Amino acid sequence: MEAKINALKEQMEISLGAVQSQEELAEFWQAYLGKKGSIAGLMKELGKVSAEERPAMGKFINQFKAYAEQRYQEVRAEMDRKELEARNKNEQVDITMPAVKRPMGSLHPITIVKDQMVDVFAGMGFEIYEGPEIEDDDHNFTRLNVAKNHPARDMQDTFYVAEDIVLRTHTSPGQIRVMDAEKPPIKVLVPGRVFRSDSDATHSPMFHQMEGLVVDKKITLCDLQGMLDEFVKKIFGSEVKTRLRPSYFPFTEPSVEVDVSCFECGGKGCSLCKGTGWIEVLGGGIVHHKVLENCGIDPNEYSGLAFGIGIERIAMLKYGINNIGLLYENDLRFLKQFKD
Repeated sequence: MEAKINALKEQMEISLGAVQSQEELAEFWQAYLGKKGSIAGLMKELGKVSAEERPAMGKFINQFKAYAEQRYQEVRAEMDRKELEARNKNEQVDITMPAVKRPMGSLHPITIVKDQMVDVFAGMGFEIYEGPEIEDDDHNFTRLNVAKNHPARDMQDTFYVAEDIVLRTHTSPGQIRVMDAEKPPIKVLVPGRVFRSDSDATHSPMFHQMEGLVVDKKITLCDLQGMLDEFVKKIFGSEVKTRLRPSYFPFTEPSVEVDVSCFECGGKGCSLCKGTGWIEVLGGGIVHHKVLENCGIDPNEYSGLAFGIGIERIAMLKYGINNIGLLYENDLRFLKQFKD
């Protein structure tokens, strides 16, 4: 019996020396120290030993069991130490290495210019309204004094969703919705995306407009020019001036094109202003009396002014961008040049 225990001890040491993982260590426990293990088997064989030798043999087996448990704990502790050491090595941070730098982002130039424009007009008391991008024909054309056979419809190059449903060609429908919902005095700014079937270096099928509407008593073109004069000074510089030229829009009468003195050459003439000293920036005018009537506003008591500004146009002029497509290509080399 004693020889069998010594042989089992040697076999145990060999098995323990071959353990390389926690799984193998668990298997070792089951093989030697488990309920069905080799040491438990020795205890069962005590019945075959004579009564005189049984106490000494039981003590010998218990000593072997205690030794086996001690060796198991030593190997387990060493294995835990090595695993912790390996984990710490993998997770350690080398504080001498430079940090990973993430480039600082910036707003898109269209967003920068839009925010600047909103800030200027908000300072004049304008409220903001954003209407739907899919409009019915009534709001987009008819109530803005654009009849079914009016040539202005052809000029808009409209995207039709259905027979009388369109992608809005301007943000002016938002003015109609505001006049339907509110009574004068009205002072509202309507920014947003608009859509026209047009594409070249200065035009895009989708672009951004910002329309302004003021309805009150005794509104005149002088109010429009004074307001826009303040606007261009804030956007292009304090020396810039405005000029109104007669034009035509079905929803305003009289209608004007608004020019600004060239901020590049100071009005002397350069390539930007094509030698004229002036740059066209937007259109506007006095709200047509039929438009007021279509919204239930008495044109004999109230008058209004309206203007529409292309946000891309302002951005291109402000930053010297010569192709509108650059604003939509998402080229980081282009976009990261702009900081608010």
